[in-house]
Amino acid sequence: MEIQTPDWVKHAVFYQIFPDRFARSKQSHKGLLHNPRWEAWEAIPTLQGYKGGDLWGIIEQLDYIQDLGINAIYFTPIFQSASNHRYHTHDYYQVDPLLGGNQAFKELLEAAHQRNIKVVLDGVFNHASRGFFFFHDILENGPHSPWVDWFKITDWPLAAYTGDLPANYESWAGNRALPQFNHDNPEVREYIMEIGEYWLRFGIDGWRLDVPFEIKTPGFWQEFRHRIKAINPQAYIVGEVWGDSREWLDGTQFDGVMNYLFAAPTIAFTAGDRVVLEQVQSRDYQPYPPLFAAEYGSKIQELLQLYPWEIQLTQLNLLGSHDTARLITIAGGDQATLELATLLLLTFPGAPSIYYGDEVGLPGGIDPDSRRGFPLEADWNQQILNIHRQLITLRHKHPALRTGDYQVIFAQGELYIFARTLDTDKLMIAVNAGTAKTTAKLDITRLPTQPNQVVYGAAEFEWRGEQFSLTVPGRTGCILG
Repeated sequence: MEIQTPDWVKHAVFYQIFPDRFARSKQSHKGLLHNPRWEAWEAIPTLQGYKGGDLWGIIEQLDYIQDLGINAIYFTPIFQSASNHRYHTHDYYQVDPLLGGNQAFKELLEAAHQRNIKVVLDGVFNHASRGFFFFHDILENGPHSPWVDWFKITDWPLAAYTGDLPANYESWAGNRALPQFNHDNPEVREYIMEIGEYWLRFGIDGWRLDVPFEIKTPGFWQEFRHRIKAINPQAYIVGEVWGDSREWLDGTQFDGVMNYLFAAPTIAFTAGDRVVLEQVQSRDYQPYPPLFAAEYGSKIQELLQLYPWEIQLTQLNLLGSHDTARLITIAGGDQATLELATLLLLTFPGAPSIYYGDEVGLPGGIDPDSRRGFPLEADWNQQILNIHRQLITLRHKHPALRTGDYQVIFAQGELYIFARTLDTDKLMIAVNAGTAKTTAKLDITRLPTQPNQVVYGAAEFEWRGEQFSLTVPGRTGCILG
């Protein structure tokens, strides 16, 4: 079977936005709340507090997003919910009124598409919430509810709001607030398929699927893919799977996954022993213990061999998300770690995804701390922002960085060198994760490219007969063309 994935994803740079935390609109829009009691924007976020970010505010910031070089946005959930992160869905057909409702989303979609920016939504289809109408009917009417078979109920009475009694229904991770759908029920299956189709027809460009591995019903994701692609063959379907994802990346289900298998070794290599273990040990990836270049190279080679190349090019590569601590905090505030890891992210096959605020140095520990309000411009780290802009520009400029071959050239000590090549577009990328200046001497006959200029970063190089010598300062990286 020939695997087909969306071509635009191979050339995309994603920006992940947590809508409540990115931007409050500066305009006055007609809404239900005239004097809302928002949590202070700059305050450390709480589990239940809202900061009042909305879709109108994101529209007002699209120029910033476009200037950064972003051409695709992944939104964490935007549907009506009683949580600031909106993974507790109340209504899959209504954008949360706190975000501006369906009208605001329609205007955002149109404004983004005018800028050639794609929009991918978060599909939370494994579970709903206690406030979801169908489940709420069961809470009110017990076994008399017509929706009983839509969930996995084991006994009565249901105890949805107290821990004194057994919940008597299956919920995600044992959280009573998140009752799990009964996906074996054909009515539930059809309901979810129709949600997926509805928003594709509304104009979105794809779905990011929350905990899709929890849905065990045979053929479920195959049908989802078939119905989504029937509407838009170029729609992107990306799953949240943290580990080996071959089960879902066979060409019949997802186009890619959130590539934590890239994030973990990349952080372990660039941060090394700077990793603050309390920020990572409770998560399903392991950016520790420290890796030397040879170990990092081996893990990257294993990762690139794990899936077909067509899938590799549409993986969603990342360094962090709303589910992890931010990299600068994981690295104990070490800015060089963020710079080196970002260089590796923007030069790796697949679509890079930048978590809002990382590009300006926003810190944050494990959630909810990683979901802070986007900082005021006066608080931006301009050096980190400029590095992001430079690297994104280079990725858009060079086809080799998007779809070219990936070849490890040198991996010794803490110096890692690889090449990305596509026809006549040939680049060499070097990362020195160590603190001392390091030199690599390479045999010219084994090089896929013969660079003659530094296009990013700082490095010294010289040709001497059949040997190419490259010197990279400590804790820096470079791209040669």
